[in-house]
Amino acid sequence: MTQYTNGLTQLVSGGRFKNGNGSKLHNLKEEEYFGDNHIASGIETPLKPDAFVLDDQSKMEIIEHHFEQIMETLGLDLTDDSLRGTPHRVAKMFVKEIFYGLHPNNKPTISVFENKFRYGQILVEKNIRLNSFCEHHFLPITGKAHIGYISTGTVIGLSKINRLVDYYSHRPQVQERLTVQIAAELKQVLKTEDVAVLIEATHMCVSCRGIRDESSSTLTTEYSGAFNQDKIRQEFLRYVDHNI
Repeated sequence: MTQYTNGLTQLVSGGRFKNGNGSKLHNLKEEEYFGDNHIASGIETPLKPDAFVLDDQSKMEIIEHHFEQIMETLGLDLTDDSLRGTPHRVAKMFVKEIFYGLHPNNKPTISVFENKFRYGQILVEKNIRLNSFCEHHFLPITGKAHIGYISTGTVIGLSKINRLVDYYSHRPQVQERLTVQIAAELKQVLKTEDVAVLIEATHMCVSCRGIRDESSSTLTTEYSGAFNQDKIRQEFLRYVDHNI
């Protein structure tokens, strides 16, 4: 079993974090939370085995109840006309909108076609809008994704690339995992290892809290197959940087 360690915790099978003696971690100080150390459990989004037992309506009712408690704890007056409907709106937003990518039933159907033109060069789709949410603080991640692949016999409808990016973005994420998930899905759909994914994004957990740095951005890449060759990779990067 593969384990990832940071001196404090170990990631064991099932995405559970435990300490050295095998017991669950409780009552950690703020600086000890593993989320602040940017640990990810792997390519799969960490989900409980019973993640989809409840239907969407039941999830919304539970979230609405608990978010109402959060607002009341903060001292907000939920009898105010402006705030009265907020718990319901937040619950609907979480389940139906910004986290719809958690449910596999919402995964887009991807059509591929025979590469009748025998196009054998790099195909690049760039500047794909990306909106996601950091799983450590549930704050927005916004940016762009750039995708490249070389066909080995099939091609994908261009809008389907955008839909895949959108689907995997709409769940609590870390940018590294999101990059790898998109690449893995494209490799499986296109039946090729020749895939490149580059994401540049800004994180509100950096810009509006903590260090409050509004100028920085994060860039992640995943190169597979031919894109591990420097010549091919540099060609992809030139296309991404080229202003047409």
